[in-house]
Amino acid sequence: MGYTYEYPRPALTVDCVIFGLDGRDLKVLLIERALEPFKGKWALPGGFVNMEENLYDAALRELEEETGVKDVFIEQLFTFGEPGRDPRGRVVSVAYYALVNLKEHPIQASSDARNAAWFPVDELPKLAFDHDAIADMAIKRLRGKVVYQPIGFELLPKKFTLTQLQNLYETVLGVRVNKRNFRTKILKMDILEQCERQQGVAHRPAFLYRFNEGKYKELLEKGFVFEIGGFVKNEQ
Repeated sequence: MGYTYEYPRPALTVDCVIFGLDGRDLKVLLIERALEPFKGKWALPGGFVNMEENLYDAALRELEEETGVKDVFIEQLFTFGEPGRDPRGRVVSVAYYALVNLKEHPIQASSDARNAAWFPVDELPKLAFDHDAIADMAIKRLRGKVVYQPIGFELLPKKFTLTQLQNLYETVLGVRVNKRNFRTKILKMDILEQCERQQGVAHRPAFLYRFNEGKYKELLEKGFVFEIGGFVKNEQ
């Protein structure tokens, strides 16, 4: 005979804050809700957790169902459980965030999403539920973490120029950096692998680089510390 709980149980959902970089703006992926509550409002992709799945799988499933984005690495952000956050009843949401390359992850709205689109983080519309607070926390987490872990490379193509890399940090952190100092110190870290030069560009082709994750892990075992904040400074 199954056990019956004496207390009411809240519903459980997952929400996903997906960041992308289009070369100019840091963006967040949003869906336009097709169902009530908040029908027609923009929100983070997400939904209810099925009884037979874990939180991580639920987040990936909802993300793919509502936006078409799949095969991404997501990381747990925070749990949001303020009473009244959802008009349907007592609902607790576990939020996740991820960084993706826009070109490698085309979006297509489906499931209970009417539309899906990328919005600059500085131009987000008013979001449904408490998704404004979730997005705000994710942006702060990204800006804090990107300076001490090489997660920013997830926003770039597999091969990138140093200009693209510098633009990434300037865009995410909202600062201007000294080009010479940035390039000198990022190359001294010895975690970038130089590849071929660019092709088909009107200007002088620059070298392409890629992040060497294997070398980074080897350096970590020797006590290496990835730290960008020490030289990402406002340029005078």
